[in-house]
Amino acid sequence: MAVPATYTQQDQPAGVPPLSLTGERTLPDVPAENYWYRRHLAVYRWVANRCRGLDVVDMACGEGYGTAVLAQRAARVTGVDANPEAHEHARLKYSRPGVRFVRDLVESYDEPCDAIVFLQTVEHLSDPGAVLDRFRELLRPGGTAYVSTPNVLTLAPPGAEKSDNPWHVREYRSEEFRALCEASFERVELLGLFHARKLRIHELAIRLGWDRVHPALGITEAFYDRFIPGIGERDFALRPGPLDRALDFQAVLR
Repeated sequence: MAVPATYTQQDQPAGVPPLSLTGERTLPDVPAENYWYRRHLAVYRWVANRCRGLDVVDMACGEGYGTAVLAQRAARVTGVDANPEAHEHARLKYSRPGVRFVRDLVESYDEPCDAIVFLQTVEHLSDPGAVLDRFRELLRPGGTAYVSTPNVLTLAPPGAEKSDNPWHVREYRSEEFRALCEASFERVELLGLFHARKLRIHELAIRLGWDRVHPALGITEAFYDRFIPGIGERDFALRPGPLDRALDFQAVLR
């Protein structure tokens, strides 16, 4: 079945094939996906500021936008992804001096580096511990891995073991994610990603009954057609907690 045009990338550079949403990865240049794209981009930007001058590997890089953000600060960035369409798209759209893309599995990529970035993917793995062990081995002395995953308590319906995302093998509570990370790394710092600015106001409005108001007024589509594309990176913030209410967890592993 064809993917609706509203879920396919718009206005790509000449010669770059657009990608369509499948639920496996988020994409820029899809207005309906802007919330998720900005949610991920905010973390990439935070990580990039901690990778100045380093040799960085962006594991499971997908479309490549995060690799491009990391390259604004890092000395060298390699984006690794096994999907042939995503790899070709990223290679054509983002390659430049200091940036390259390699088609490979995260389980088999074997070049040492200073930092590994692995965002919103560990929940897709059947053996995440083995992958984190491999990351530890690839890091040069003093290196850092940045690993993020969604919080099952805010992603899944109340009481459910996981969301309905078919690509997710397991979703984690904070203590479960910490235990996973501590099994592979000696030092684990765990932060949470939260709504800020306009998204925080929207969150509070929902608690006060906004979800009953906009359908009754018949303004749902008109409101969200303007609200969602207006979401930016600054509408998310990383902080220590409370982790039970976090959208995502961000681990800094050494």
